Amino acid sequence: MAVSAQKQFSSNTKKKKEPHSEKANKCVASSNIAAAPLRILRSNHDFKRHRIELRIDLSLSPMATAGLLRSLRRRELHAASVSSAYRFSSASAGGRKTELRLDGVKDIIAVASGKGGVGKSSTAVNLAVALANKCELKIGLLDADVYGPSVPIMMNISQKPQVNQDMKMIPVENYGVKCMSMGLLVDKDAPLVWRGPMVMSALAKMTRGVDWGDLDVLVVDMPPGTGDAQITISQNLKLSGAVIVSTPQDVALADANRGVSMFDKVRVPILGLVENMSCFICPHCNEASFIFGKEGARRMAAKKGLKLIGEIPLEMKIREGSDEGVPVVVSSPGSVVSKAYEDLAQNVVNALKELRDNPENEIQMKLNVPHSSGSSYNKP
Repeated sequence: MAVSAQKQFSSNTKKKKEPHSEKANKCVASSNIAAAPLRILRSNHDFKRHRIELRIDLSLSPMATAGLLRSLRRRELHAASVSSAYRFSSASAGGRKTELRLDGVKDIIAVASGKGGVGKSSTAVNLAVALANKCELKIGLLDADVYGPSVPIMMNISQKPQVNQDMKMIPVENYGVKCMSMGLLVDKDAPLVWRGPMVMSALAKMTRGVDWGDLDVLVVDMPPGTGDAQITISQNLKLSGAVIVSTPQDVALADANRGVSMFDKVRVPILGLVENMSCFICPHCNEASFIFGKEGARRMAAKKGLKLIGEIPLEMKIREGSDEGVPVVVSSPGSVVSKAYEDLAQNVVNALKELRDNPENEIQMKLNVPHSSGSSYNKP
């Protein structure tokens, strides 16, 4: 990954100067990501304008890169202000162990959460339907929550998938979305008392063993948490990115942070955070009540250098639509909550486009340091 940095600076003539390449290396070495490979490729000096431009060869994941920027803000450069623009792609250095591509599927995104009960599945379902109907894309929805499959109920599908001549299952379609779930393959009330290898085998069949056809995006409703199933899916599928769902309270955000760290370790870019149940809007007076806290996901996104791509209000229509098998983007088009899901879908499309348009991971950063009177810069 290449990092471009420009910094305006001043130096006290009485102090001994050290080469700026050494200073940059020392700054990174003193941070929490000192193990990252860093090499100064080019150093351009503009002495009249007191500016130095460094081009740095740096192989970091998005999370570690955000850590570098925070370190640069705090440490030796003593920047008065920092402005930065991030562009990340799934082509992060080092790669993943395997990269299974599904024939005809352009992008695969994971919708994940660090814990259950935050509305991950309802977010995945409404996101998929909004991508299909509002954004007019070819969409698939894979319910990877083997132990608690909820997509069949939420999408109002119950028929067993057919098998084609290649012995691959044909997804069941509703609301313009192709769906596959373990809930379609076992009896409705049958408990899945399976150990890890059986779960991995089932997940493999629902990916490799399904004829998805041509899809723009396959949305994967991940199991909650950060266990074997989540890691295996992340490593074995060519994921374009992940969407992390959380509620605003600290307990949920702590678990969401673990989810972010997991995807960082397996080198899957985070498309953004979604704050579900962000507020409750009274249907009588339209006053917003922040039942689970206010802007918790927004603060976490800012801290981690991520984007907040969705804020979904706490709305009874979501629960009713989920129970009745009619996603709220279908049952209540034009409503506030439906618009929130449509905005989320568009933000996901924009994030995927940004990744495709920038095949190389890159950061653009500008550091401004106050100019001291009588200071000067000596050419190294």
